[in-house]
Amino acid sequence: LGKPTARQERPRPGTAQQQHEDRPGFQYDHEAFLGKEEARSFDQLSPEESRQRLGKIVDRIDDDKDGYLTTEELKTWIKRVQKRYIYENVAKVWKDYDLNKDNKIAWEEYKQATYGYYL
Repeated sequence: LGKPTARQERPRPGTAQQQHEDRPGFQYDHEAFLGKEEARSFDQLSPEESRQRLGKIVDRIDDDKDGYLTTEELKTWIKRVQKRYIYENVAKVWKDYDLNKDNKIAWEEYKQATYGYYL
């Protein structure tokens, strides 16, 4: 019986090992953490106002109120922000597709809203 060794990441055959690369700058993380609209409003604040508002957000993220943020609390927060963005986006787009305003999108309405100027 052999002694287990530390797990090492190995490249898959036929692929080159690539470094993880985030988008340049902080804007991507800024939007993931705050949401697009909230991130835009933060861009307009002074550093002091930004710190105060961020402190309030961190208090909301800290579910167990222990004064520290865990990875799970951050994951939960980011999922919540993304979900809110999706719901807001669907509500906005829905108005554009529901042409007769009956709160339903028929196939003809979808085609007209999506491809109308091509048809």
